[in-house]
Amino acid sequence: MQLKALLTSGLVLVMSPVFAQTILKITRVPAATPAADTLFVAGSFNNWNPRSPRFALRKNADGSYQINLPLNSGPVEYKFTRGSWPTVEIDGKNQQIANRKADLTAAREISHQVLAWDDQSGIVAMPKKHTATPQVRVLSTSFLMPQLGRRRRVWVYLPAGYAKNTARRYPVLYLHDGQNVFDEATSYGGEWGVDEALDQLSKAGQDMGGTIVIAVDNGDEFRSDEYIPWVSAALKGQPHQGGQGGAYVDFLAQTLKPYVDAHYRTRPDAAHTGVAGSSLGGLISVYAALKYPGVFGRVGVFSPAFWVCNDSLRAYARKHPAASTARFYFVCGPKESETMLLLMKQWRDELRAEGVPAANLAFSAPADGEHREWFWRREFPAAHRFLFGPAVKTKPSATQSR
Repeated sequence: MQLKALLTSGLVLVMSPVFAQTILKITRVPAATPAADTLFVAGSFNNWNPRSPRFALRKNADGSYQINLPLNSGPVEYKFTRGSWPTVEIDGKNQQIANRKADLTAAREISHQVLAWDDQSGIVAMPKKHTATPQVRVLSTSFLMPQLGRRRRVWVYLPAGYAKNTARRYPVLYLHDGQNVFDEATSYGGEWGVDEALDQLSKAGQDMGGTIVIAVDNGDEFRSDEYIPWVSAALKGQPHQGGQGGAYVDFLAQTLKPYVDAHYRTRPDAAHTGVAGSSLGGLISVYAALKYPGVFGRVGVFSPAFWVCNDSLRAYARKHPAASTARFYFVCGPKESETMLLLMKQWRDELRAEGVPAANLAFSAPADGEHREWFWRREFPAAHRFLFGPAVKTKPSATQSR
């Protein structure tokens, strides 16, 4: 009946034997694309994994590429990569492109052209400019992560008055996906502009005296492993299914933070130590606050990917509740995925029930929100003001009183 309906509707589909699918097809790639490279699609349907074998495109004899996606996924967003975010597609002017969008409720073929790859930007255009402000520097290009047996680039932003105000001590915010925090030249999806945002907040008198920011690069192919605390059933069959999030958070709390506190004038208590990130970075930030409530007391949760291990995380939270003094800033776009806003609401309510005051839980869902850096960049100043601003006094609820 389904095939008959497709035929009578006039649709002509060139598809695999499983006809109830949508074909994503790339008809053109840059001439510099290495012939041996595999192309992948990363999107809202696979947690934006840039190198999932299940989402590798097949190369056709005519030089085109294609992949069949099952129906019933509804509206999705995606981009093409060559296996990592540094190799994501860009436009012909060396600029990031908007997420591609499709509605996977109807069988059809959708054709695309890839104009350039991010890592080859110098071939088709001028190299990307460095945009980090003078207060940003690389703390280390290969900071040892003993809990994971790896090394990673770590960045540091110091407030403009840090060198002169030698008696002042500062709160610290730890951010994931360091490539995208300060510098357009190192970013793979656009930068958050955290340094510019804090400079502007400081000039406006809204940065509460200044904040040190520590940004840790993600591990590229290890990003999913390090940002998911447990092996994820939702990512079953993929090479990186999570399970190293606990070790990554141990690195932040046991190795990186002690180093930062020893080398910079910090306010090391939990009330002045924050952790924040987007997507899986939002997920691992919540986990960090649950595992180390005495370390991370300010939590920025941008477009959180709770779905990859929500049941495990909720079970963990029951035994390891967040501190009642912690602050959480939640934000996502209501159309980013089918479950994101729902799960984000559940986590706000979960934390409230466990004793975090309503005044310590900010919740925002702008209608235009997307799973992209421009959105997180726009929302960062409001998140920072809430997390590190003056406390809002409220009466304790009955649950909190008990």
